[in-house]
Amino acid sequence: MTGSLGGVLAILATPFTADEQNIAWSDIAKEVDWLRASGADGVVIGMVSEVLRLSDAERLELTSEIAKYGDERFATVTSVGAESTATAVRSARQAEAAGIQALMAIAPMSVAAPEREVVRYFVAIAEAVDIPLVVQDASNYVGYALSTGCLATLHRELGDRVYFKPEAVPVGPRLTMLQDETSGGAKVFDGTGGAALAECHPRRLVGTMPGPDLCWAVAPLWRALEEGDLARAETIQADLAAALSLECTLDAFLAIGKNHLAEEGIFENAVVRGPTGYTLDAPTRECWQTRIARLKSTVEGGVA
Repeated sequence: MTGSLGGVLAILATPFTADEQNIAWSDIAKEVDWLRASGADGVVIGMVSEVLRLSDAERLELTSEIAKYGDERFATVTSVGAESTATAVRSARQAEAAGIQALMAIAPMSVAAPEREVVRYFVAIAEAVDIPLVVQDASNYVGYALSTGCLATLHRELGDRVYFKPEAVPVGPRLTMLQDETSGGAKVFDGTGGAALAECHPRRLVGTMPGPDLCWAVAPLWRALEEGDLARAETIQADLAAALSLECTLDAFLAIGKNHLAEEGIFENAVVRGPTGYTLDAPTRECWQTRIARLKSTVEGGVA
């Protein structure tokens, strides 16, 4: 990878064997190839990758595998967030040594640390390596929201080495606040999976991080926004948001997304490591399939 991070960086889904015991490595290769063909500019190991359900050894092995796909035109990013600064720093160094091109981290979840401690945690990760860090606010799923003041402090401390993926609602107004507090200097990825990409794009985004199941729709939406084709962007956005409304929790995102990848022939199964808090039932599957059919028609130009 040359230059800055940006564009469409797809969050990787981690495929498992039917017994949930092992990562299905052959499916990883198929997924990365499919995401490239779908318009992704890179891949990310993140929350949708079930990182919290992987062992430390599995996380490092997955990171090392994904690093192999990185080049000057395809970015590789991995999550290194942990419950202690020492663990996160160790994971960051291991990831860099494995050849990964950038890091992403959430704040510790087991303690509501004061803001100064959260800042120290992220700064320690960034200063332990020479590659960029994406600070993720995953508070829609886990943990707590990071204030825009905290993010602005990190921008002052780390400059262009730090990127942000804010997900706390309301996303749009919070992005405006962050840009105001950093004089427009914050480098931000859309954190809504594409659901509010058209709304957030004018707030100086550098890219978006969609789930793997809908990268084929988010990529043309991003290109349309970048090219100023707002009519096409709004048409895709409407149908995309309808589909994403079904992925209302992390477990729903996992179950529906993996089911889609299995239906597309990318994964051998739709296994999510348990325990899970969501079951994809037949009516939801039918609703998803109807909305996906319409979204595909829109992306292909079949709907004005």
